[in-house]
Amino acid sequence: MQQLFFVFLCVLSLGLTAQSSAPNNWWELDQTENSFPGVSAARANAYLAGKKAEPVVVAVIDSGVDIEHEDLKDVIWTNPGEIPGNGIDDDRNGYVDDVHGWNFIGGADGRNVNYENLEVVRLYNRLHAKYNNRNREGLSKKEKAEFDAYQSYKETIEKKQKELGPTAAQYEMIKAAIDQALEELNKEPEDVTAEDIAGIDSDDQTIAIVKQVVANATAGGTTFAELYGQLEGAQEYFDSQLKYNYNPEFDAREIVGDDPANFDQRNYGNNDVEGPDAAHGTHVAGIIAGVRDNDLGINGVGGDHVRIMSVRTVPNGDERDKDVANAIRYAVDNGAKVINMSFGKGQSPYKKEVDAAMKYAEKNDVLLVHAAGNDGKMLTLENNYPNDTYQGRRKTGKTWIEVGAASSNYNDQLAAGFSNYNKKYVDVFAPGAQIYSTIPGDEYAKFDGTSMAAPMVAGIAALLRSYFPDLSARQVKEIIEESALPVNLNVIKPGTDDETVKFAELSATGGLANAYTAVKLAERTKGKIRRQRDNRDESLRQY
Repeated sequence: MQQLFFVFLCVLSLGLTAQSSAPNNWWELDQTENSFPGVSAARANAYLAGKKAEPVVVAVIDSGVDIEHEDLKDVIWTNPGEIPGNGIDDDRNGYVDDVHGWNFIGGADGRNVNYENLEVVRLYNRLHAKYNNRNREGLSKKEKAEFDAYQSYKETIEKKQKELGPTAAQYEMIKAAIDQALEELNKEPEDVTAEDIAGIDSDDQTIAIVKQVVANATAGGTTFAELYGQLEGAQEYFDSQLKYNYNPEFDAREIVGDDPANFDQRNYGNNDVEGPDAAHGTHVAGIIAGVRDNDLGINGVGGDHVRIMSVRTVPNGDERDKDVANAIRYAVDNGAKVINMSFGKGQSPYKKEVDAAMKYAEKNDVLLVHAAGNDGKMLTLENNYPNDTYQGRRKTGKTWIEVGAASSNYNDQLAAGFSNYNKKYVDVFAPGAQIYSTIPGDEYAKFDGTSMAAPMVAGIAALLRSYFPDLSARQVKEIIEESALPVNLNVIKPGTDDETVKFAELSATGGLANAYTAVKLAERTKGKIRRQRDNRDESLRQY
């Protein structure tokens, strides 16, 4: 029982999200006008109201999007060349009935991948048949390198399994204790208050611990329903890590029915763009394009002319390089001008193929916006994929933006403690903590992550490409970076408790992405382009 009490306390201190005093829409507000370091989306959209704009398609490569959500259904992209439900590839793009996007982690029979291995497990499995029960002696130089990698993967997996087993069991105990309290009350979690828990008349020590935990959590502003949801999520997370993510015997790819190493295969999957768990992708989509000023939920950064294309690619586990490459190509081929990629992993065995898709996007004038990751560490070219630097070369993608996460606190806690950072490889920061947005079932929730920061920037890019359609993807990238608001603060370095660093040292721009300043700079850039064109035309007439 003491162990259970200790685990409860750890959950409170480490696992549960502290409630923010900032309003739900802090991330769209303006530091000068509203005292919150948002992206000034409200100000930018108000400034642009009534001005001419064009529709712009933003592809959300993610876990799926609830396309019927009350705050998203009016901004979902519809393929103009496809007739819904007729089972025919009307536009001959290789994908049947891809009315609102495509699902690269589904099967032709309608089944969908939900959980997946991590890449380290897939790499281990590729080498297991060759090196299991062998030793290093007698191997060639190349084989020794493979053998060493195999042993490293094996050690990582076994270490994680050893850690996850007890942790998953502990969270199961926690959940059982909470459920016991609910049974005493005969109520659903959303109907329970802290007072209900405190009033339970029981001598059971487990109930006594639950009372203390709930009292501590609710004193900090967390409701019982939120506490229960977070505990439920934590239990599912650790359980899925053990059963699926770090389990070499689990194979989800049989659902898809392709060869993950064969990049010539592109027309696999199905047209279910929501899938079994679209919370992450729906949250991302809402940040970009939640319908503004409709008296519902949230106002998306990108304004009234964005259309969301859902390209389901990211499972609960690591995405596959093949799916990422094909998702980028699909988005480009079907008209996306901005692609949001709120995902990442620690290994990329087929990086060259992903690089080729990135080059394809750049060639076709498409902007790629990527989340920097949530490990609270220095980003490198070896610990986070995909990235903008081509394998074997130092050339980088010119239409790629890497985004770190900021909080609502304009003080030494401005940099979100979980955010990755790097003066060279992270371009800009944007709001990513306690972000309120859409989730499936016409619901809303607060999520943390650079996954939330990236769509802030994708929304700004969509705003620019909508109101200033003559700007190229490369120009939009430059405008977003040049217009970032500089921050002259010392902040707690992400991943540390009290080490401080200048905020300017965490990214290339040293600033926060801002929609309003980006729009103003875009206006000046547009005027400059127009003057250059007029001067060129005048020169040609004189000639």
